[in-house]
Formats: sequence, structure tokens, C-alpha cells
Amino acid sequence: MAVDLRQVMAAFLTFSMFAMLGNMIKRDHIDPLWEPQPETTMVQYGMLKNSKPGMHKLSEANYGPWKEHDEIVKPCSKKPLFKGKEQSNGYIFFSLTHGPEYHASQVENAVAVARYLGATLVLPDVRGAKLGDKRNFEELYDVEKFTKTLNRIIRVEKTPPQEISKERLPIIKVPYMVSEEYMASKIKPIFKNQRNLKIVTYFNNNSSTYDKIINRESDYQCLATYESLKPQKELQELIDSMVGTLRSMSKKTNGRFVSVDLHVEMLTETSCKLLESGGHNKRWCYNGKRIGEFLKKIGFHEDTTLYLTQTGWDTSLNALRNVFPNTFTKDAIMPADEKAKFMDAESRKTIDFYVCAQGDVFVPAYPSRFYEAVVGERIGLGKTQIFVPAEKDFDSDSATDYVSPYVANRSHFAHSCFC
Repeated sequence: MAVDLRQVMAAFLTFSMFAMLGNMIKRDHIDPLWEPQPETTMVQYGMLKNSKPGMHKLSEANYGPWKEHDEIVKPCSKKPLFKGKEQSNGYIFFSLTHGPEYHASQVENAVAVARYLGATLVLPDVRGAKLGDKRNFEELYDVEKFTKTLNRIIRVEKTPPQEISKERLPIIKVPYMVSEEYMASKIKPIFKNQRNLKIVTYFNNNSSTYDKIINRESDYQCLATYESLKPQKELQELIDSMVGTLRSMSKKTNGRFVSVDLHVEMLTETSCKLLESGGHNKRWCYNGKRIGEFLKKIGFHEDTTLYLTQTGWDTSLNALRNVFPNTFTKDAIMPADEKAKFMDAESRKTIDFYVCAQGDVFVPAYPSRFYEAVVGERIGLGKTQIFVPAEKDFDSDSATDYVSPYVANRSHFAHSCFC
């Protein structure tokens, strides 16, 4: 049978065309799948800008006004040392009360009194809101951290002599930010006579104390206020675990989350009602619905994870969860076996305080001492993204217009402690 060369040539050309077409498809669509991709820490969402392998900058328009990095700060203190000079035989006793937002200030005041009198400071106990609700310091805080830090500036004893512990000690009420003049006239005469005192610090609720510097060595203030109190080991591990859980649920925001100080019962307090009924007609206290509107307004994405200080869930918070579905309270993310250990109010307040301090963004729903104290802790950690909801004279959806005045104006005392 004769072979037609024209048919052979046509078949060859047809096969070649198919081979060329297949090679083009492979080069343009298949080969790129096998090429190495840039290193990333997570799947890229939205508009991401690579500055270094594994480092991403989230698009503010899509995911929120996040800071790419925390500030790097360190204590400004020269680390003053206690020279071991002869001290009196007297002891100063005190208790930590009203929650963690007050504890550091109470320590600072007690240190000031003990230093002025040349007395020995006794490890405090912790008192709850209810009468008889008393616990040991080590149940909440790290004893070694406390004594090691303060022993650089005063003498601290974990356990005073037994005969003194049984004494009925004179109790002196001392204003926070106590002056040397007050100590000289009101405390020193009693101390000279009694040698052992218990002091109780009281606070003026009508004014803030965090924007003032006491007229004495600020190095000692800073050390006592921001370096002496840290949660005890087991409690710190729980806090770290909860923060880790919040970060693991925040993949679309690169592990970042927002902590919000919001207790539903606070919204009915007299202070909120008075603030809202003033002549200026501006709102100062924000419920869940308004917090959701505020966060959305300044650019936070609906996938943002929120941590609320609320204990348990209240149906009034559903409006917030409708806008930000990933909204949680401590009860939702605390391991079941840990809840029984830390059910008391003091432990839960401490958990809230330190989770709010570690959140990438902090938002207070109302003015409070908790807000002021958390700001100080965050300044020490370099976490200065703190947004305060407010009704302004001009309409703005820029997060920078709502930065806490403590940060924007550097008016918080903590700014003098960290450089």
C-alpha cells in the first residue's frame, strides 16, 4: 500500500502544533504552581504589603487601624539601691483593696510612708469587697518579685515578729499621693509613740491622680507602681493561655485583638448618668451597641476578635456581637478546670486587668480608674494603641482623632517612668 507523503506531512505538522500548545499551557499555568512562594506566617488576606519575608502590614482600610509594632520602652529609673542604713524598729502594715486598678497605687503610698519614717514594710494581704473576704498576697501576686523589687529601696519583710502581728495596731487613713508635710504632721508623731502602724490609703474619686507627679523622688514611685506587682505563676500562666487563645482566633488580623473594658452593670451607675446629663450633652458611657458602632466607624473589620471584661454574657451585648461575631468574655475562653480555681472576684479582676494590658488595642467604654491604671501598664509595655469613644464637635472616622489623651498628650504619670 503506497504512503501519501502529503498525509504524513500534515499529520506531523498537526502533532507539532498540539505539542507547542501544550508546552505554552504548561509554562503559563502549571509551572508557576511548582515555583517556591515567598515565606509568610499565615495565609495572606486582603491587601498585604511584604516588607520582609514573613512580615506583613495589614491594610488599614480592610482590617483596622492596627500598629505594625509595639513601641520599645525601658524603665527610665536609675535603679536606686537601698543603702542598708539603720532603720527604726517600726513596721508599716497595709492591705491591697478595691481591685488591681488600686493595688499599685496603694503599694506606692505605703512605700512612701515607710521610706519617710525609716520603717520596715510588711507584705500586705488582699481584701475583697465583702467583710471578712481576706486572702494572702501570694494567692494573687508573685511574692519574690515584690520583695526583690522593693528591697532595692526599702526593707520588706514577709512575716513580722509574731508579737507585733497580734497587736491591735493604730490605723491611720492616708490620702493617695501623700505629701511629706502630711506625713510629718499626721503620721510621724503617732509612729514615734507607737512604732507600728497600719495605713489605709483613700482616694479622691473626683479627680485623676495619674496625670500628676508627687513632689518626691519619682524613681521610687515608678519602681513601686510599675515593677513590684506581677501575677503569681499559676495565674500568669492562665492569663498567657487566654491571650494565646484570643490570638489564635484572630488569624485574619494577624493574631491581633481588641480588649474592651465593658461591664453592663456599670452603665447604670450614677457616675454614667451624671456624665451624660451634664450641660454639654455629650455621651461618656458607651453600651455594647455603641461600642460596636464606634469600632466599625474607625475602621475595624468585622472579623476582629474582641475581649470584654464583662463576667458572663448579657443579652444587651448581642448587638455588639452582631457587628463583631468574634466577641468573647473571660468565661468563654477560660479553661474549665481553671474556672474553679479563679472564681473569686479579685482573681477575675486581675485577669481582666492584665488581658486588657496585653491586648493590641484597648478601648474603655466609660471613664474609670481601671482605664487609667491599664493605660499606665500598657505604656510600660509599649502598647499605646488606646482609643476612647467620644462625641466630638466634628464628625471623624479617623482612629487618630480618638487616641487617649493620656497617650496623645503624654499626660499620664507612666510616661515619666518609661523611656
